Amino acid sequence: MRSAIVIGLLAVGCHGVAPAGPPPASSGPPPGSSTEPSTEPSTEPSTEPSTEPPIERQDRTVASEPGISISFREVVARGHDDGVPVVLVHGAGGGGISSFDVPVPGYSVAEDLARAGHPAYAIDVRGWGRSSRPAALEAPPQANPPAVGSDEAVRDIAAVVDWVRAHRHRPVAVLGWATGGHWVGMYAARHPDAVSHLIMLNALYGTPGAWSLRAGLEDPDRPGRLSDSLGAYALRNAAGLVRNWEANIPVADKASWRDPKVADAYASTAIESDTTSSQRTPPSARVPSGPLRDSYALASGTKLWEASDVRAATLVIRSELDFWSRPEDVAALQRELVHARRVEIESLSGATHIVFLDRPEHGRARMLELVIRFLARG
Repeated sequence: MRSAIVIGLLAVGCHGVAPAGPPPASSGPPPGSSTEPSTEPSTEPSTEPSTEPPIERQDRTVASEPGISISFREVVARGHDDGVPVVLVHGAGGGGISSFDVPVPGYSVAEDLARAGHPAYAIDVRGWGRSSRPAALEAPPQANPPAVGSDEAVRDIAAVVDWVRAHRHRPVAVLGWATGGHWVGMYAARHPDAVSHLIMLNALYGTPGAWSLRAGLEDPDRPGRLSDSLGAYALRNAAGLVRNWEANIPVADKASWRDPKVADAYASTAIESDTTSSQRTPPSARVPSGPLRDSYALASGTKLWEASDVRAATLVIRSELDFWSRPEDVAALQRELVHARRVEIESLSGATHIVFLDRPEHGRARMLELVIRFLARG
């Protein structure tokens, strides 16, 4: 029973889980994958008016370290791409494409940024999407400790940022959601010269405070200690990927708050990105659980990076109804970002954890307005 409770918490920040079990062998991106763009044509529907520059997408890979290939998607409006480049970093649920370039018109954050003149790069950290899968994901979940820690994620972000800087010839902005917000903060603290703007959305920071998810992750016989039943990864089917999203919406009619097509596309894109997903019934994606281990530590007051090391202009956004981050995280960041070029703190009234995929009137439009205005200020 305890194991079931802990595995179920892999929904948080990442929206649910299917029963875990040993997967078949994966066929993720091979070591040394090319950094050349994909030659496959985009299947995205074209909805741009003829007066607007066309949106172009290129799927690319870059080596993070020997044997680890990181996939990312470049989304640009050609001829209208002289703004600050933005690297988008997902949380611990769906990967970069399902989170930030969902194939439903009007709901791609990457495309919204591109239309505002900011080239966007949606990354898949190792273990997600088309990036390399760690060896621990090829064994049964309980055979290994939680896979993909913050240090590994930061190395993957660094590889993509380095590629963007080499091609755009300027510092970049990094935007991270939930666990991705923690990761980009850690990256910006370690690489202050590479980042012009840091944007953290619904992210934990290393400060003590109440956390509604703590009890489900702890060993009941040893309070304050992470349960040993948390394995390397969990399997997420479509229902599991959206379960906590639905629970976070404060009305009974979920479709009035979130377009059902967006929820379906988010889940299906995440699942289809795992090349082994169709070998399970129902289809599911393997999702590393390292973010839960690190988030448990952060919420308990363990710092994995120091906000005082950040030099970039920083925007911290928290949704009022978010179940992942806490007001204490925002207060600590505001207090400790003493060397950031400037700091802006914003709250999204009545908004949920996945505000950027909710309907525009429920916080999405406001979030984008804040981000684009922040980037425009230089």
